[in-house]
Amino acid sequence: RLPEQQKTSESPLSWFRGVYLPPALHPLNKMFVKGGKWEDIDSTQEKRRAFLQGFCRKYNSRRKPQTHLAHLVSRIYVEDRHKVLYCEVPKAGCSNWKRVLMVLSGLAASANNISHDDVHYGKHLRKLDSYDLKGIYTRLNLYTKFIFVRDPMERLVSAFRDKFEHPNSYYHPVFGKAIIKKYRHNADEEALKTGSGVKFKEFIQYLLDSHRPVGMDIHWEQISKLCYPCLINYDFIGKFETLEEDANYFLQLVGAPADLKFPKFKDRHSSDERTSAEVVRQYLKELSKEERQLTYDFYYLDYLMFNYTSP
Repeated sequence: RLPEQQKTSESPLSWFRGVYLPPALHPLNKMFVKGGKWEDIDSTQEKRRAFLQGFCRKYNSRRKPQTHLAHLVSRIYVEDRHKVLYCEVPKAGCSNWKRVLMVLSGLAASANNISHDDVHYGKHLRKLDSYDLKGIYTRLNLYTKFIFVRDPMERLVSAFRDKFEHPNSYYHPVFGKAIIKKYRHNADEEALKTGSGVKFKEFIQYLLDSHRPVGMDIHWEQISKLCYPCLINYDFIGKFETLEEDANYFLQLVGAPADLKFPKFKDRHSSDERTSAEVVRQYLKELSKEERQLTYDFYYLDYLMFNYTSP
C-alpha cells in the first residue's frame, strides 16, 4: 500500500529516504528449465544465494544501510516481457547483457548485430527509477531480479585498461587530466593537456584519496554501492568467471527463446588479452604493499558478499 502522502504535491520519492527493503529468499521459478544438464549450475546458484543471504543477515544485524529509493534502483534495467530486472555491474558482462535485454524486449532480432554505441547511448532500455512508486514496487516484488558480479581486483584492472590504456574522449580529459595534475610530480605539458598515459599507481592513488580531484565512476564503484545486494533481494547471482553457463541457465529460467544464447564476443578491444588473475598480478606489482592492502579494503564488502578469495 502506498503512503497517504502520495496524494500531496510533495515529490513522491522524498518519503523513501531511509527505505529499507528486508531481503527474503524466494525459490526460483524453474518451470521453463528443461533437461538435467543444469543441475550443477542450479546447485551453485542456490549456494550463492544462501551465502549472500547469510552475510546480509549477519551484516544487517549490526548496521542497516539506508538510502533514497530512486538511488537504490538507479542501476536496474527493466524488461517487462519476461519480467526481469537486471542490475548493471560494469566490467562484468554488462554490454552483452544489455544486448540480450534488447532482444528479449523485441527491440532487436539478434544480440550479435547491436553496436556498442547502441547499447550504451541508444537509450532503448528503461531503468526502474523512471517508473512511479507503484511501478517500482510492483516490479521489485514480482519480477525476477538478477545481478552478475566479478572478482573485484579483476574488475578494477579491467576498467583501468579499458578507460586509460586506449584512446578515450571522456575518461582522458575528465579523469586523466585531474589524476595526472594531482598525483604526478613534474608532469609535462602534453600529459596535463590531454590526460593520456595515466599510470595504474596514479589511478590507485586517486581511488584511495578521500579528497579525489574528480568523483567516482560506475566502472570502479563498489558493487555494494551500485546494486545494494543486502537491500534488494536478487533472485539470481551470476559470476563473470562462469558467465556463459550462468547466463544461459538464467535465460532458461525466465523462458527466453530457445535460440537466444548469451553472446561470446568481447565488446571492445577484442585483440587485447582478457583481464585474468595473472594480468591482475602484473598490475598489482606496481603498487606498494600498503596500497594493495588499502585497495583490497576498499572492495572488502564486495569480496565478502560474493565469497571471493582475497588476492
